[in-house]
Amino acid sequence: MPPEIPLSANVYHNRSASYRATPLNDDAGAQFVLESKGKWWHAGYHLTTAIVGPTILALPYVFRGLGWGLGFFCLTTMGLVTFYAYYLMSLVLDFCEKRGRRHIRFRELAADVLGSGWMFYFVMTIQTAINTGIGIGTILLAGECIQLLYASLLPKGALQLYHFIAMVTVVMIVLAQIPTFHALRHINLGSLILSLGYTFLVVGACINAGRSKNAPQRDYSLESTEAARVFNAFTSISIIAAIFGNGILPEIQATLAPPATGKMLKALTLCYVIIFVTFFAITIAGYYVFGNKSTPNILNSLLPVNGPPLVSEWVLALAVAFVLLQLFAIALVYSQVAFEVMEKKSADTRQGMFSKRNLVPRLILRTIYMLLCGFFAAMLPFFADISSVVGAIGFIPLDFILPMLLYNMTFKPSKSSRIYWINISIIVVFTGAGLLGAFASIRKLILDASQFKLFSNNVVV
Repeated sequence: MPPEIPLSANVYHNRSASYRATPLNDDAGAQFVLESKGKWWHAGYHLTTAIVGPTILALPYVFRGLGWGLGFFCLTTMGLVTFYAYYLMSLVLDFCEKRGRRHIRFRELAADVLGSGWMFYFVMTIQTAINTGIGIGTILLAGECIQLLYASLLPKGALQLYHFIAMVTVVMIVLAQIPTFHALRHINLGSLILSLGYTFLVVGACINAGRSKNAPQRDYSLESTEAARVFNAFTSISIIAAIFGNGILPEIQATLAPPATGKMLKALTLCYVIIFVTFFAITIAGYYVFGNKSTPNILNSLLPVNGPPLVSEWVLALAVAFVLLQLFAIALVYSQVAFEVMEKKSADTRQGMFSKRNLVPRLILRTIYMLLCGFFAAMLPFFADISSVVGAIGFIPLDFILPMLLYNMTFKPSKSSRIYWINISIIVVFTGAGLLGAFASIRKLILDASQFKLFSNNVVV
């Protein structure tokens, strides 16, 4: 725990008052969407839902671009760095709260601590891209899950992918009317349990597939050319960043009943226990069995197009059902930032949360938001490549760079101290990794562009 460092009178002297002038009791986004009533374990559920999702099914594919040694190094390092980064950010939030400057939004925290108006808009833009992208991606993946179940029951059925995306969108419109982040705590506990459920199902299926007579020949070799290996490695690192990233820790900490001091460490510990179990179990089992034949979704490896299925239908159906249900929770969690922006602009705190004055705008705005996410999910069914780009240009700045910068600016550790240079080193390394990852990810997106077809019936992976 860092020492208590008093703020001098002029630390925030030149910083814009606009980020702290509006009292929270007049802020509908704070009072309604980000109401502060939660316990530490509730924050743990929110964090776990934000990080541990179906994207972990891509981890064997990530190792396809890294191999065993570098893969474990990157996975472990980025896990430790994100835990450290989120812990530092929670300390900065605690520090500000103790001095009467409670921040409940990432963009306001960054702008206030760094004393920059453009930082407010930078973080808001990145968060918007991440949260909307995840909203689109979860609806797309949920539609694909229903399509898989439908195809297994009716192989010659007439329904197309966009029909299932429309179904998911309708469900999301209904669920989106849950008014507060805190109200999702039970849903997110269910999400945590579901993640463990499909992890154990997939691991068991991989072990069984590895023992079957139809098991693929194991090959862990990387690309033959050095350039291809480098590009694939940085693309894989970007995907890992996207998997570990969340970009909404201040908003999650805002749901804690004040004072929040010390509570996020417990929440992070709960979250990372689940991360350790799920991430490493799926990675080891999936990559061991499928090696460089791993697909971006390990379920597709278990059900190859050319060859007999390597998993029982009931196991696959149950795993897909678990994934489907969790996707609804993930979409809700990442929608909260958009909802609190809408509520802050449209709602009136002088009237009740469920008053007609506030209920009607909430219904209209959240419905429009989900309809837009559903439309783009149907139009762009090739989200795997986009996710690696989002990881490089979105999650890396918010989760691997800004927390260390915010800590150094807030606590001002000595330039001769170990923590100062650890933070600077992380900033430099991940700035470089983010730039290279963005280049590699965009390159892959361009190379795969010939496969993309708007409103396609198949998700391009």
